[in-house]
Amino acid sequence: MFDFEKLDVYQVVKEQNNKVLEFLKKNQQIDPLLKEHWKTASLKSVLNLAEGTGRKNTNEKKEFLTAARGNVFESTTILQIVKDLGGIDETTYQEYYDGYEKASKMLLGMFRSYNKREHERDYSNEHIQDENHYPTQEDI
Repeated sequence: MFDFEKLDVYQVVKEQNNKVLEFLKKNQQIDPLLKEHWKTASLKSVLNLAEGTGRKNTNEKKEFLTAARGNVFESTTILQIVKDLGGIDETTYQEYYDGYEKASKMLLGMFRSYNKREHERDYSNEHIQDENHYPTQEDI
């Protein structure tokens, strides 16, 4: 099993993606261009999450999480347009909207956890450097 498959956020984003792709496959009344953009944005959300998890550099991880969250926002915007055009019923709309909102919050939480770890690591490194720093003439 890959590391990203163990993440709750991955399972949520993947499930949301599967629901949307199944919906789009069955729905013939949505404009083909909107369908294609929605499919692409939805797929990119889960793909960016998976790819970012595989990165070693924390900044790269955060960039992919940011991209995944941006894809969720893009998907939500298209969902709203499809609703405005009458291409989705209210119940399905709300289910997908709630799924995107949950995914967005989880991705943001993951991003913040990387920031927190970075901050703690930086603080720890500063503390170690301070302990190893001996006063020089300039410090006195």
